[in-house]
Amino acid sequence: MSGAVTPSSIVRLVDSFYSRVREDAVLGPVFEEKLAGHWHEHMPRMVAFWTKVLLDTGEFQGNVFGTHMALSGIGREHFVRWLTLFRMTAIEVFGVEDAGAAILVANRIASSLQLGFFGEIQVQA
Repeated sequence: MSGAVTPSSIVRLVDSFYSRVREDAVLGPVFEEKLAGHWHEHMPRMVAFWTKVLLDTGEFQGNVFGTHMALSGIGREHFVRWLTLFRMTAIEVFGVEDAGAAILVANRIASSLQLGFFGEIQVQA
């Protein structure tokens, strides 16, 4: 099912995306190391984040950059997988026409984090 970006479709995006992340051989271990036993707290924050950036509603507050900069062992392959899984999930949930805004935000996030980790942008979707 695909369609416009709505609060309920953002929940589907986040649930589907993080389900894939948890099962992914590259991303799963990184996320599990930080979020084991805390996924129930993380998921509503991710819904709030994506609702804020895609619909400009909600009350998300947090230091996304600082939180991710605290991770260790992040490499190019993590960004490749994250962007690939995100793009695939966004298109499935929102449809090709409506996924563009979410994919653009994901690319901006990935670019910012890559600058922080590596001093340059190594991967773009």
